[in-house]
Amino acid sequence: MNRTTDGQDHGGDGASGGGDGAGRGARRDRDQEGRARSARPRDGLGRPLPYGAEGVPRLPEGVVREPGETVREAQRLLDAGMPFHAHEVFEDAWKSGPTAERDLWQGLAQLAVGLTHAARGNAAGGARLLRRGADRLAGGSPVPGAYGIDVAGLVAWARELAERTESAGGDPVDAAGEAPRLRA
Repeated sequence: MNRTTDGQDHGGDGASGGGDGAGRGARRDRDQEGRARSARPRDGLGRPLPYGAEGVPRLPEGVVREPGETVREAQRLLDAGMPFHAHEVFEDAWKSGPTAERDLWQGLAQLAVGLTHAARGNAAGGARLLRRGADRLAGGSPVPGAYGIDVAGLVAWARELAERTESAGGDPVDAAGEAPRLRA
């Protein structure tokens, strides 16, 4: 899927335009609204695997969850080393939630995508997204109680990981080992 919170492609299936799927003459898989779907299996970091490979089960799109459920599901995915999937949970929250909470959920999604890139070895992209998410959380509209989310702790975590990621020179980080605690 190509959903993103920062204007970049974070998981396309490698198909070029034209709707042929992978350049082999096959029709591209589309949903009921005509949007392209990626049926290609993915690993835990959202990277495409060869067709027929065993991948990580995809999360359904557009799920409306209560905020507490969003935090619990995202934490489960982060702890499992699946920040790409956690970003999709946060993305569902910002798309379906109140406008006043958009900075909170978008910032969290950007942190998850930043961790995804850092775990893939993309130090520059990971650090940039971690800082962008931290800045959005730090400067966003306050959400009373923020559902128990440790916003200040996450901002500090993201900035520290961004520094370490850049200084590591592109060595991938362990996504599960670096997973933040969303609640204090």
